Amino acid sequence: MTAGARNAMPEQLVLALPGRQAQGAEDFLVSRSNAAAVDLIDGWPNWQLPSQLVVGPAGVGKSHLANVWRLASGAPIVRAAALTEAAVPAFEDHSRLVVEDIDRGIGNEKILFHLLNLAREKAGSLLMTSRILPGEIGHILLPDLRSRLRATSPVSIEPPDEALLRSVLVKLFSDRQLLVEPHVVSYLALHMERSMEAATRLVAACDRLSLAQQRKVTRAVAAEALAHERSEPDDDEFAL
Repeated sequence: MTAGARNAMPEQLVLALPGRQAQGAEDFLVSRSNAAAVDLIDGWPNWQLPSQLVVGPAGVGKSHLANVWRLASGAPIVRAAALTEAAVPAFEDHSRLVVEDIDRGIGNEKILFHLLNLAREKAGSLLMTSRILPGEIGHILLPDLRSRLRATSPVSIEPPDEALLRSVLVKLFSDRQLLVEPHVVSYLALHMERSMEAATRLVAACDRLSLAQQRKVTRAVAAEALAHERSEPDDDEFAL
């Protein structure tokens, strides 16, 4: 690939969607698919409820937004499956906490219930994430916890729409200094799996193929990358 092919992106590929700085990390791109969750994070500390739950399938950016809130609020973060009594003093020290992936197992259900109560009693803030709605989580045995989680008002992140995927692809190609025509970006956005992690894998595959074949990322290269992506097993959640 020539040096000229790795210059600045053409004007046609300027991001059409607003970008927000992820507290010093990479940009988090906003569209209607994730706007409600972004508004929730930006609305802290003026939350109407002390405990909030962000729900969405793997790869839509729940962990990224949770990290944005962690950086803004100073909240410790813990995986629900690793939840122990140690989370209680961590919450009490900061009056806020992130509990991720409550759908993937809860280490101690009584502790999570206690944290929900503490958030309400002490005017604290508890942010939880899940791939599915509370009523769909079958492993919760504690009736009081099931009831309390079902009483939350989950904020959903939907799979990224085509416009968001195009913008994500443009950003990822630009990060790699790859010159890619708009019709190739649109082709990928139309045919790819609707997740941020898939976009990352596809751009990496396109980069490898273009280098190996000594040509720019064409539609043929994009099609080959898509075919390779479909032959690979799904990975876990990734946040841009």
